[in-house]
Amino acid sequence: MGQHHRTTRLLGSLLLVATASAFSVAAKPTAGTPAATPLDRVVPAPASVTPGGPPYRITHDTHILVDDSPEAREIGAYLAELLRPSTGYRLPVTTHGRGGIRLRLAKGPFGAEGYRLDSGAKGVTITAAQPAGLFHGVQTLRQLLPAAVEEDSVQRGPWLVAGGTVRDRPRYGWRGAMLDVSRHFFTVDQVKRTIDQLALYKVNKLHLHLSDDQGWRTAVDSWPRLTAHGGSTEVGGGPGGFYTKADYQEIVRYASSRYLEVVPEIDMPGHTNAALASYADLNCDGVAPPLYSGTEVGFSSLCVSKEITYDFVDDVIRELAALTPGRYLHIGGDEANSTSHEDYVKFMDRVQPIVAEYGKTVVGWHQLTGATPAKGALAQYWGLDSDSAEEKAQVAKAAQNGTGLILSPADRIYLDMKYDEDTPLGLSWAGYVDVRRAYDWDPGAYLAGAPASAVQGVEAPLWTETLATSADLEYMAFPRLAGAAELGWSPPATHDWDAYKVRLAAQGPRWDALGIGYHRAPEVPWPAR
Repeated sequence: MGQHHRTTRLLGSLLLVATASAFSVAAKPTAGTPAATPLDRVVPAPASVTPGGPPYRITHDTHILVDDSPEAREIGAYLAELLRPSTGYRLPVTTHGRGGIRLRLAKGPFGAEGYRLDSGAKGVTITAAQPAGLFHGVQTLRQLLPAAVEEDSVQRGPWLVAGGTVRDRPRYGWRGAMLDVSRHFFTVDQVKRTIDQLALYKVNKLHLHLSDDQGWRTAVDSWPRLTAHGGSTEVGGGPGGFYTKADYQEIVRYASSRYLEVVPEIDMPGHTNAALASYADLNCDGVAPPLYSGTEVGFSSLCVSKEITYDFVDDVIRELAALTPGRYLHIGGDEANSTSHEDYVKFMDRVQPIVAEYGKTVVGWHQLTGATPAKGALAQYWGLDSDSAEEKAQVAKAAQNGTGLILSPADRIYLDMKYDEDTPLGLSWAGYVDVRRAYDWDPGAYLAGAPASAVQGVEAPLWTETLATSADLEYMAFPRLAGAAELGWSPPATHDWDAYKVRLAAQGPRWDALGIGYHRAPEVPWPAR
């Protein structure tokens, strides 16, 4: 999490002109000139688009035709629930019939998450090899409809889907966002709202930062004071809160229904004051410190030399892994300033096998590369452009030796950084991060010396020292989250700021309809309200 504490609807107006020639978004348009195609405003940019032919019109006769599988039925029901309030149509989900909107599972060159969307006068068909691809295709379909489709009351149509074909699959398998629920606690419903927003942009990992100095947020039956005591505060001294096991499972279930995998994080050996305050025996001196509601970091550490520390870690990981169907468990590992290098290495050598014992793959902040990352482990890089060559070389060497990388450079993609000096929320220790800076970099070539093949994807962290409400989260995440999603999904050849800012501006009316209060960045040509 690192250095974040060094110091304190799409095509709202569809162009329905048929075009005979194929258009691929892999070919960059001339700088400053929007591509003249009905499908040119989708975010993230699809791999390729071939526009042409008449549009499909959704009417009161439209049905959603799905394959006879539980996953396809569920995605069909999800689509119907999205479209019914604004269109006022019944949109029955059925396994029989022709035309309408069809969701189809079939073999093809789609990979695990890719899809093809075909639209014409007789209907729209989304085809994918796996349910995740169908779900992502539905998100593209949403963006091909006017922004008013997101409203929760009946709106005037017409509901037109431009004619053409989208062929699409992601660049990276890890397209994440992190929500810090430790500095300020967010309820299950608030997390669900965030999940829905991430799903719109094909994000597929939700990293939950569940423990820190200011609060412990997930129930551990064998160590009940972690939540009873350690979960009772937050930054500024608020009441805090925690997720029961049923709460956490509901978040996991809901995320799964939106094709997001939850990656839980228990940060250690540092960032552990909430745990240390809850159990005196976890401290080397056997004295529990007071609860903490400040924002400075680097002062806390589990006692590496005590065997009870590893009993504690084993219990926590065992219980959390049992509730987490996903592949990964994040063990933090950054800013362990109160732990010697020797103790840090010893700790990580003891803890990483525990994660494997319970069937999970280790993820850690990039300081993990200062120890010996376990085979298959992923290191999440959160450094700055200005960081020392030595630290970057350490991470690059680990990548050369097989450690996968998740890129989260703080001065590019930390969503809690201020946009500019006038931003009322957020921090600025990594500098100001405007919308262009957040978008205009290439994950595959970012870290010198690290093989492009080591990069598993990108993740946009949202730390919450200054963020206490859903409105706060949304103001800092939007519009930068969309850029992070595009960096993870879209092929490098589509990367063009001048084209992107036009596509991004078209998202504004959609966010307005969804009730998302976003930062109207001056470098983006937002439509007038």
